[in-house]
Amino acid sequence: MPLFPLGTVLFPGLVLPLHVFESRYRQLVRDLLAKPEPREFGVIAIRHGRETGIDGVSDVYDVGCTAEIRQVEAFDDGRYALVTVGMRRFRLLGLADPRPYLEADVELLDDVEGDQTAAALAVRPVQQAFLDYLSALAEQRGATYEAPELPDEPILLSYLVAAAIVVDMADKQRLLAAPDAARRLAADRELLSREIRMLRALPTTPAPELRYSPYSPN
Repeated sequence: MPLFPLGTVLFPGLVLPLHVFESRYRQLVRDLLAKPEPREFGVIAIRHGRETGIDGVSDVYDVGCTAEIRQVEAFDDGRYALVTVGMRRFRLLGLADPRPYLEADVELLDDVEGDQTAAALAVRPVQQAFLDYLSALAEQRGATYEAPELPDEPILLSYLVAAAIVVDMADKQRLLAAPDAARRLAADRELLSREIRMLRALPTTPAPELRYSPYSPN
């Protein structure tokens, strides 16, 4: 599977716009567009290194998410603007030489609830904790928000919260790598509780819109 290392964690169901300008990733897009749909590649978070430049990526995490290309805009100078959607988690089994871009043998990971009783019991507490988190975030930033309608399905909820909570990449990666929804929901709730305590301890500062879209300059 071709890989697109990024300084962000992609979750199943998350929309990820990409601006592709480096020559190796232009080639990746051209190769994908020459194949029949669905056109998928692997997004993997960078542990060490950076997305662009001579030094580039030196280390990546071992769990990523496939991205399916949904929209493509090609520019005259060879750049591409993509709209992709996260599809399925995968585990790296081995990396090939990056010629011209990284490729890997991967194992696709199934999405399962795990302990179904624990997953079902976690839904309401996580929904409430997420709403409390949004409220605390809005209050801290001097903003307003409209309470979203949250899914009751454990797997969907676990990914929605994991994608939306504003934490560092190591925490995001831990959520992506959780083996099932029950354990991801437990980790979601733990992180939400931590972030709520931190937000309520901070002084209030004005800030604009709470919503954001992940974007890579690569």
